[in-house]
Amino acid sequence: MADLPRPIVIKRIKKVVGGSHGGAWKIAYADFVTAMMAFFLLMWLLGSVDGGKLNGISEYFKMPLRTALTGGSSSGESTLIMKGGGKDPTADAGLVRNGQAKASPAEEAKKAAKAAQAKAEAALMRALKEKIERMIESNPKLKPFKNQLLIDITSEGLRIQIVDEKNRPMFGLSSTEMQPYTRDILKEIAGALNDVPNRISLSGHTDAKLYSTGDKNYSNWELSADRANAARRVLVAGGLEENRLMRVLGLSSAVLLDPEDPMNPINRRISIILLNQRAEDAALNEGRRQAVILPTD
Repeated sequence: MADLPRPIVIKRIKKVVGGSHGGAWKIAYADFVTAMMAFFLLMWLLGSVDGGKLNGISEYFKMPLRTALTGGSSSGESTLIMKGGGKDPTADAGLVRNGQAKASPAEEAKKAAKAAQAKAEAALMRALKEKIERMIESNPKLKPFKNQLLIDITSEGLRIQIVDEKNRPMFGLSSTEMQPYTRDILKEIAGALNDVPNRISLSGHTDAKLYSTGDKNYSNWELSADRANAARRVLVAGGLEENRLMRVLGLSSAVLLDPEDPMNPINRRISIILLNQRAEDAALNEGRRQAVILPTD
């Protein structure tokens, strides 16, 4: 019996890429898990070190050479690596580095108390300024002269300036004789100044016009000082306690209110400054400085 031909069987394999049986998602998931692990590791490291070390790490990536030179117990609390090597060349004047001594609690409390005092004093100055401005508006003796009363707050304290106008001077020409309305203004202001305990600085100013009498021994310096003292006497007569006055100055035309026009009448003025504590302390320290005798050849 002859052999029959065998049938030829062709087997086709259908490849499916991806799908539910693919492995590409596993690679993406592995990358995600690795990134999350790195993230949580970073968070753990940041939470486990102190501020000095964190600053050191930050400085290292900013300036690796500087951090390597300074060294120290930790990069963020670095001191000079060479013992006895002199001053740290990387330290700025007045800079307090991490790891160095900081202000004591007593010093911090003192600073906080001074800041609170300055804040309260500034609020008091603003309140007094508003009170004087209301008094000027409501007082029939002062209201006509409100344009000649300049009130502001400076670095020294509350300043009240009584300035001349072209047709309404405070004093007679080249004289210390005070006009009647100037006396009224000063007496009214004296009462308001008694509401606060701050010390007072009083100064007289002139314009740049030379003193007209021709007397070489009497100039704008003497005239401004005499006018300041005349204002002091009227303030005391108006009720101001004399021990509140800290200084009475004659400044001639050295401090012009209008430097662009030295002859402007507003440069002729009386300036009353209600000193804040810092300005008062500075004036007291200036008066207490000891003279230094320099050696002679």
